[in-house]
Amino acid sequence: MNPSNKSDIVLVVDDSPDALSLIHDTLEAANMDVLVALEGKQALTIARRIRPDIILLDAMMPNMDGFETCRALKAEQSLASIPVIFMTGLSDTDDIVRGLEAGGVDYLTKPIQPNELIARMRVHLSNARLSNNAQSALDSMGQYLMTTNYAGEITWATPQTYALLAKARANSEWQSTQLALQIRLWLAHQPPLPVGKLGNVLKLSGLDYPLALKMMGVTEQKEVLLRLEDGDKLSGPALLKQALDLTDRESEVLHWIANGKTNREIAEILEMSPRTVNKHLEQIFPKLGVENRTSAAGVALRVLSAER
Repeated sequence: MNPSNKSDIVLVVDDSPDALSLIHDTLEAANMDVLVALEGKQALTIARRIRPDIILLDAMMPNMDGFETCRALKAEQSLASIPVIFMTGLSDTDDIVRGLEAGGVDYLTKPIQPNELIARMRVHLSNARLSNNAQSALDSMGQYLMTTNYAGEITWATPQTYALLAKARANSEWQSTQLALQIRLWLAHQPPLPVGKLGNVLKLSGLDYPLALKMMGVTEQKEVLLRLEDGDKLSGPALLKQALDLTDRESEVLHWIANGKTNREIAEILEMSPRTVNKHLEQIFPKLGVENRTSAAGVALRVLSAER
């Protein structure tokens, strides 16, 4: 479905565990990475952190319903271009119109038919790719992302990245000298990575405020995609370990579950076997009081969302 061979990231927003489970299994079978949210505000937080390629949104939810959530998504420049498909038991024409007026591109009536869901998603994902070039896609991802050339010079960065650099008093002179030198030396010892493949972390020196860079991959323009990390904040796994009383490895596995990764992908990232990932999950589920991956991801996302 994706010509770059990168799995599509789908955010599913529904307060029904049964509906989440069915949709999660359907999307995983279609080789998509799945993020889940249980209500509208949580969905907005997740979308800002990890920009999905498409959103499946339940219309009727407590507190913040799907219509309000969609309007909030469309009001944010970095999220506005994400296609939103409504899912609901409502079938009145007025409700369908209401969903489309809120910014939805399509409307599916429950119970969801898996084949129809995948077929419609393919259409809207294809349309979204045609309407966005590579640079606008990077811009809309937001977060602390930047690209550099192999000389270490910043060629593009999100506003969030520049804000964090400013917080660390990393002015333009420091960026063009110290930062460029550290990146250049680091990249000289890094093997080339495809888009979506995570690399090592570089802890930046020469600053009073702790910052680090994580390699995210190489863009089609042969520039290095990096994520700037705030060393003064706990990482995702550290937050989960602290809040849920997990071991280091369990918190790392749960972190990647919450990011929609499959057992095979987690095994590659953490350099362990898929069987070991399963064994960790067998320990995680009873600790969280849940029975499946979707519920575990929901618990993790609530912890991570509360800290952002």
